[in-house]
Amino acid sequence: MTERKDIKPAAAGELAIGGQGNPDGKGCNGFLLDWYRSEPRGVVAKPQRQVLAEFFTSMLVLSAKFKYKPAVGTENYLYLDGDEWLLSLIHPGEWSDERRAGFVGTCILQRDMTWTITPSENLSRHSAVSRAVGRFFDAFADTLDSDLTLEEILPFYVSSFGYYQRLHANALSRSIRAAVTLGDQRSLRCRDWRAALPNKRGEGALLGVTESAGA
Repeated sequence: MTERKDIKPAAAGELAIGGQGNPDGKGCNGFLLDWYRSEPRGVVAKPQRQVLAEFFTSMLVLSAKFKYKPAVGTENYLYLDGDEWLLSLIHPGEWSDERRAGFVGTCILQRDMTWTITPSENLSRHSAVSRAVGRFFDAFADTLDSDLTLEEILPFYVSSFGYYQRLHANALSRSIRAAVTLGDQRSLRCRDWRAALPNKRGEGALLGVTESAGA
């Protein structure tokens, strides 16, 4: 099985699962129950830019450290903590000025297991946060410089992720695979997807990508 070696979107083998368990929870172990509850729901066909925006923002969120089970529709807060991303349930108003300076945005898990981000004002100005997001965007764009299909680079299994990161990265992969299947986009190569990225590299990249979702 091919594994992801870092936290950037990269080629990965699919995690083999024998089943989703009993939906009533009878006879299920904890993992199978979590697997069932993380099943993407309400997936629809989407324009290329929306798929890319959701892929990018979701990977940014899932690259963060967190040790709790995210809930659909609940506000989470993404921070830059030194050179690492941190996802927390603590509102920036409850943190110190130093931690607030690293606030990236408010993140919400959707029913289809993609993540949306409402960017903070730190993204609209020259800051360590905007530069870090810009570097992540550049790495994301570089990942798409490939003849592979989008499905072949989805993070179905990432050994370096923690349990909930791995679970939700796999759920995201299932969601995007379903969306591109419904949109008849499975045959598109990554370079075709890359051409649809907004022309925003470096500072403000997250703003550029999230705005493109409605395009």
